[in-house]
Amino acid sequence: MGDARYFSSSKRGEIHELKEELNSPNKDKKKEAIKKVIAAMTVGKDVSPLFPDVVNCMQTNSIEVKKLVYLYVINYAKSQPELAILAVNTFRKDTMDPNPLIRALAVRTMGSIKLEQMTEYLLEPLRRCCKDQDPYVRKTAAICIAKFFEISPDMVEDQGFVAVLKDMLSDANPMVVSNAVIALCEMQQQSGKRMMPLDEKTVSNLLLALNECTEWAQVIILDAITMFQPKDSKQAKEMIERVSARLSHVNSAVVVFPDGGLVEARAAVDVLSAIKVIMKMMEKLNNTDMIRAMCRRLSAPLVTLLSQEPEIQYIALRNIRLIVQKRPIVLQGEVKVFFCKYNDPIYVKMEKLDVMVMLANERNVDVVVAELVDYANEVDLEFACKAVSSIGRIALKLEAAADVCVNAILELIEHRADYVLQESVVSMRDVFRKYPGKYEFVIGPLCENLESLAKPEAKEAMIWILGEYPDRIENAGDLLYSFLDGFFSETYAVQQELLTAAIKFFLKDTSKTNQDIVSKVLKACTDSSSNPDLRDRGYMYWRMLSMGDLEKCKKIVVAPLPRITDTSLLVESNLLEILLGTIGQLSSIYFIAPDELIEGTKQYEEMEDYYEDQSSVEDRSQNIKAVKAAMASPRSYEERTTDLDSGSEDTSSSSSDEDDDESSESESEDEETPTTATPDLPIQRFMVHPEDQKGGNGHTGLKVAGGIGFVKGVLCMELLIGNSGSVPLTGFAIQCNKNAFGLAPKIAGMPDTLQPGSSVSVRVPLEPNRLNSGSPPPNHPPLLLQTAIKTNVDIFYMNIPYTLYVVFEPKQMINADQFLSLWQRCGADRQTSKAATPSQPLNPEMVVARLRQANLFHVNTRGSRDGGSAALYFGACLTNRLVVLLELVLTRTVPQKVMVNVRTETPPLVNHMHYLIESLLQLKAAPKAQQAATGSSATKRAHNEDALPEGKTRDKKAVITVYGGGDFQSKLEKEKEQAEGLEFEDPVEDEFEKEEIIDGDASDAEMAAEEEDAAAAGGTAVYRPGVDKVEE
Repeated sequence: MGDARYFSSSKRGEIHELKEELNSPNKDKKKEAIKKVIAAMTVGKDVSPLFPDVVNCMQTNSIEVKKLVYLYVINYAKSQPELAILAVNTFRKDTMDPNPLIRALAVRTMGSIKLEQMTEYLLEPLRRCCKDQDPYVRKTAAICIAKFFEISPDMVEDQGFVAVLKDMLSDANPMVVSNAVIALCEMQQQSGKRMMPLDEKTVSNLLLALNECTEWAQVIILDAITMFQPKDSKQAKEMIERVSARLSHVNSAVVVFPDGGLVEARAAVDVLSAIKVIMKMMEKLNNTDMIRAMCRRLSAPLVTLLSQEPEIQYIALRNIRLIVQKRPIVLQGEVKVFFCKYNDPIYVKMEKLDVMVMLANERNVDVVVAELVDYANEVDLEFACKAVSSIGRIALKLEAAADVCVNAILELIEHRADYVLQESVVSMRDVFRKYPGKYEFVIGPLCENLESLAKPEAKEAMIWILGEYPDRIENAGDLLYSFLDGFFSETYAVQQELLTAAIKFFLKDTSKTNQDIVSKVLKACTDSSSNPDLRDRGYMYWRMLSMGDLEKCKKIVVAPLPRITDTSLLVESNLLEILLGTIGQLSSIYFIAPDELIEGTKQYEEMEDYYEDQSSVEDRSQNIKAVKAAMASPRSYEERTTDLDSGSEDTSSSSSDEDDDESSESESEDEETPTTATPDLPIQRFMVHPEDQKGGNGHTGLKVAGGIGFVKGVLCMELLIGNSGSVPLTGFAIQCNKNAFGLAPKIAGMPDTLQPGSSVSVRVPLEPNRLNSGSPPPNHPPLLLQTAIKTNVDIFYMNIPYTLYVVFEPKQMINADQFLSLWQRCGADRQTSKAATPSQPLNPEMVVARLRQANLFHVNTRGSRDGGSAALYFGACLTNRLVVLLELVLTRTVPQKVMVNVRTETPPLVNHMHYLIESLLQLKAAPKAQQAATGSSATKRAHNEDALPEGKTRDKKAVITVYGGGDFQSKLEKEKEQAEGLEFEDPVEDEFEKEEIIDGDASDAEMAAEEEDAAAAGGTAVYRPGVDKVEE
């Protein structure tokens, strides 16, 4: 069995026995006891009571025992900081041990114990180890300095350790040099200060050490050299010559692949790092021939990488896209190398297609297109569709090759494969935009297969073609009408395209058929659509047509379109320069800047500090009452778990008393300091495992009530565990199943023993992104965390419910500009809207306070006027970097209505977000008719009520517009008669019915009177401020 026997013990009184064995004078017995302690710690048992006894075992010459003791100290130092200080003297002593392995082990452990109160005692031992005679100790000390910098940056700088690291850059041992480079670069990234000296002398020393380093140390040094700025072209050329030797270097790096096998990956690491340096230095070269020659030298190493394992190929291909965009001549004649092999994984094939498009030119386009046509006939649909779209991209890129590409697409259309046809429609739409009037003969074959279109993108493209070229298609009206039958089952993007196409049809031909089409589409958009963007566009078009000047409408809607260019494969220029400096790193694979990808950089922290400063500026004193009212609601677990264990009143009451004391303390602190952090939402406990529910082996006896939430800002699982059996429960362990957000126990925190008839309350800290399932969350709430609790009796399984807010980042990650960008990127087709009625009146301050408790951060408010209607915008970033955006529109009607609009690129989050908002604000769903009214009028009103800047006066005309109702029908009829023969079968009920122009702002009384009149007529009044004439 070997060491496995240490993990199988679950005896009672084990802690006492281990304590005795640790204090035994017998060294072998003591050694066995330490192994048992480490084994228990590994499986999650709490062995922290043994801390003093384990620390005493550090006084030994056995390296094996020291390693085990140091491992224990690292694990429990944070939970036992007072006792951890007891180990300081041993550390200091071990740093002077004759054995360099023990000295290095002590230094490594010192850096891993991240306690600020211990750091000051360890500075002198660390300083001594930095000058140790053994290079192994020195290189370990260099890393320890970087770890100390995370704990106390000011102390490291004040004590001169930055200068010590700089001295290490000229050390005779290359491993010491590389570790010094690592430490300085990490400290520079965390602090934002220039710490890595990159003068000519330092760079020369680094290049000398390069040849003697290990492969990973070479990568680190090359990355550091990338930051060096040569002063002229000559120096840049010298750097290139010295680094270019790495292009032919063979790096035997061992890579572990998912199948468990070890595969030797040659050259990838060094080649990419060397190319990164060369690409940077080429910026300083002013000789075109030299640049061209250097680009040709880069070709062979990059091609060599494509003969490696698929994982290495993918990394190389992603970086090749960046290199080719910057220097297209690097792989100019190597396009055939990127032709796909039959056994290439799909992710490699897709990247190769992108590179082929980037390398296509007039000389090789025939070969490339022929290859893509073959790919389009493959059985892999995703690959085949990408091949067709690649042909279209080449047509957009090379005007001289457009004929070849269009003929290839026509050839593919003749095969009548649905997936090929749909991609062909999308590609040809872009070709029509790029070359108007040149390839319209393709429209006929496209329209012959209209019934096979299923993808929304293909439908959008086909509808655009119908609206743009109705005169070139015989039955264009009938074809467009066929799409209207399923209007409400289409995506918002398709609906919007149908609306625009219908308007184009009518403006180009005002026949009766086209009038019917445009009337049907406009009525569907304005009367029945739940999407505010689509409704607004419908109102805009209807109002524009009712003005009567169709020629002006044509100039707007049917204006000539600009020629397009395909930039889908290109990275924005500023981002490209950043990514070229990260070749071979994660950023270059994801095409995301390091500051956005990795938390902990100085730029990232400055952004967080900015958000914190912005939130602290707000006057939170107004929110205290609302927050306390929300916190005062009784916890549901108290009602659900009062009968959990009638025989355990003492244990339960003691734990609840402690909770009451904590809550009372927090309330008193809030009263004294109203500007403190927002209080946590109370954790609701639910009965997740009744006492009669059987475990995995059929045993009963465990009952659990639990919930998930935040306690003092820490995400944790709060459990009330009861023993209803006849035997004590011991050997507790807890584990979670893989889940969408990767929630996993950070530390066990379970009881040692639970006697029959008793219960105990425990809190288990949780950490996200540790047990990711790789699958999205369920579409409908609640979210459930599958959890197992192991005891000596059985393994019990349960589902613990939680709401979405527990996986929101506790700090604001989205500012106003980012919110606007994300809101527009999500678009109307990714928005879901629900109208609701609150159980009590809400105001913006109350809403902001309640949502802030759930880590939903307020971004902006528009339209609030002395308690009037308002649109509030919130953003939340999940721990897995997904984003949810929220718009709340609060009306001033009686009863009050709330419109909840959610936008996200992850559809499964939508229902969970609505569920969260409804529970936080105590909302009830409104009838469907009210939802449409709230979405159309209240949203417009809130968006148009902008506050006057401080210190300004207003001189303007304001307008009150009434939507809906029958009393103003004559006004609408007059407008319709002016529309030059435009007739509608049914009157529009949600258009402009009455307008009243007033001087200055509308008072609350005026607005209330208008709303009352409008309500009596069955409509809604909306206030729209006029144009400001701002005066100081």
